[in-house]
Amino acid sequence: MSEEQPRDIGPQVVTTRGSVRGRAGDGIHRYLGIPYGRPPFGVLRFAAPEPALPWQGERDAGHFGPTAPQSPYRGDLGELIKVPSIDGTDILTANVWAPADATHAPVVLWLHGGALERGAAAQSGYDGSTFARDGIVFVSANYRLGAEGFSVLDDAPLNLGLRDAQLALEWVHREVAAFGGDPARITVMGESAGGALVAALLAQPEARALVAGAIIQSGPLDAVEPVKARRVSDALAKRLRVAATRDGFDSAGPAELLAARSDIAAGGSPLGGTPGYTLAIDPESLPASPAEALLDADIPILIGTNTDEYRLWLTPDAVAGIGRAKAWLARLAMRIPRAAARAVREAYPEASHGERLGQLVTDRLLRAPATRLARGRRAPTFVYEFAWESPVRDLRAAHALDIAFAFDLLDDDDALRLNGPAAPAALGLEMHAAWVSFIRSGDPGWPAFSEGRATRVFADPSETVPQRRAAVVDALGG
Repeated sequence: MSEEQPRDIGPQVVTTRGSVRGRAGDGIHRYLGIPYGRPPFGVLRFAAPEPALPWQGERDAGHFGPTAPQSPYRGDLGELIKVPSIDGTDILTANVWAPADATHAPVVLWLHGGALERGAAAQSGYDGSTFARDGIVFVSANYRLGAEGFSVLDDAPLNLGLRDAQLALEWVHREVAAFGGDPARITVMGESAGGALVAALLAQPEARALVAGAIIQSGPLDAVEPVKARRVSDALAKRLRVAATRDGFDSAGPAELLAARSDIAAGGSPLGGTPGYTLAIDPESLPASPAEALLDADIPILIGTNTDEYRLWLTPDAVAGIGRAKAWLARLAMRIPRAAARAVREAYPEASHGERLGQLVTDRLLRAPATRLARGRRAPTFVYEFAWESPVRDLRAAHALDIAFAFDLLDDDDALRLNGPAAPAALGLEMHAAWVSFIRSGDPGWPAFSEGRATRVFADPSETVPQRRAAVVDALGG
């Protein structure tokens, strides 16, 4: 009888809540599904998050934790973006990728996007191995989504998903040294709604004190008064015939709330229709709009947008269906100045009415606020524009395409659906190296925006130039 071979049981870390057993490979230690908060259901549903309770013995950290309740993307978006569904209530979990020999390493906390109602840290495109490969302790975290995380109810705390993100940041600050990270060198990083949460964390003094730098990729920077943020909640309450209170919403299960939201949102579009979830101004969790609060944040910020953000939100057929009259009405509804419409015609003389409107939407929602922030800050602010054009479905440089380049994960399935199989590997290496440099030192490798509106344009090839289409941005208040 042959002698039994020893089993690789993986690396162990002891946190303040208990011991976790991870997995090792390629010089990287992975720890997945570690609770940072108690399951936000039962008596904790629609309540502020509470830190995870201690556990006895050793916890297996070899698998992602449950995903937050959500509906899958539908239609064209559903073919391009896949979010895994993992059952369970222990959704407030964090994941860590660390170099096997990490000691006092820089740290990044990644917050995923998804319009505050979709997404998960378990998406394959968010694998932190490439950052750990380059000497960084990478952490990702789930947070509550949709009605569970961003309802505005008469007797419940506001911005629950944001509060979850802050609790995750506090967990990182407290625990990351055990994984080889330096709690004094934490960069918060997010894309789209994740970028909005990053900006919102910096607007909260207690959270900002824990952060050394921030990366905001295509993230909205605004927050609204609760009376405006509650439009989604009021619509759900009306649909379900319940009060817009904690008890009223608690009487409906997560699946029932999701079904009601899907029914209400059917047929909506980014240019009008059903309002989406948004962050609310709140003395406790978000005392000021991030667009204003970040002006005085004394940390370096890397912020940018994609040239054609709108092309993920609007299909080619939808863009083609926008004529002169519809574009004019949309500009009127969005209060886009005539000067901006003139400037975009000059910048895109060959574009259709739909394409010009899409660019105005991109600049109005994302590029102008980012520019306004970069121009108003005294601390170092580095601006980029992602301009490489995907051949898939005429997406061009659409929303979310930059993620795979920043992660240097162009061969991942998430990336292949959006970017195709021939995305330039050299651009992925270049962009990822800039992110790594910023996380390490607060400098991505090009001048701050204050130096002649310096902007790094990631393309094939890339270049650093004065901000492109500045007349459009300026006309929109950038």
